[in-house]
This record gives sequence, structure tokens and C-alpha cells, in this order.
Amino acid sequence: MTIPDFLLAAAVFVLATVALGLVRILRGPEDADRMMATQLFGTGGIAALLLLGVATEARAVLDVALTLALLAAFASVAFVRSASSSEGDDPKETNSP
Repeated sequence: MTIPDFLLAAAVFVLATVALGLVRILRGPEDADRMMATQLFGTGGIAALLLLGVATEARAVLDVALTLALLAAFASVAFVRSASSSEGDDPKETNSP
């Protein structure tokens, strides 16, 4: 087995585990569970893209994977900000004198 074949097999394995995480996205009882499963989905997709990019020596795929990694980080921050503001924990709004 050559290195590109091994990397392609690893990418398929990662995608299989991400497919199992997709079940959690659909069945998640709370929003936080769904967000964590979505993060798993994004991380696994990025890992699979990086493995495919290295195996096929396609530089554009690596750029797409890194761009998706940045977008996933922003999505996490947006989720945490929206979850904390909906609970009334905004530190900017203090009622103390």
C-alpha cells in the first residue's frame, strides 16, 4: 500500500465517522449537542479534505480546507455569543452602582 492509498483510506475512515456524527446532529436534544456535532462534522470534513489534498497533491483543496477551518471557528464564536445573550448573561449590562 502506497502513501497516497493510505491517505485516501484514512479520508474514507474519517468521513465514515463524520457520518455517524451526522446522526447526532439530527437527533440532538439540545442546541449545544447539535452545535458540538456540527463542529465534529466540520472538523472531520476539514481533516478529510486535508488528507485528500495531500494524497492528490492538489494545493487548492488545502486552501479550501483551511478556509473552512476559519469559518468553523467563527461559527463557534457566534453560537456562544448568541447562547449567552439569550440567557441574559451579557457582561455589558450590569445593574450595580
